Amino acid sequence: MGLMKVFSGDEILAIALKTKLEEAGIETLMRNNNQSAIVLGTGGSIAVEIFIDESKYGKADPIITDFKMNL
Repeated sequence: MGLMKVFSGDEILAIALKTKLEEAGIETLMRNNNQSAIVLGTGGSIAVEIFIDESKYGKADPIITDFKMNL
């Protein structure tokens, strides 16, 4: 199956959500574009993205919803 982006935001929040998903047995892929910003000289904060296998979305959705509600 394909990957589905489930989060885009600050790196600290992304790591927290990644940990919660992995504790539930859901593998994640985290894409960090901050290094690209440094190379390009923009220096701004670029969002970190978290992806999961789309077949795991049903299991991940309550975790993601709870995480976002408690921000």
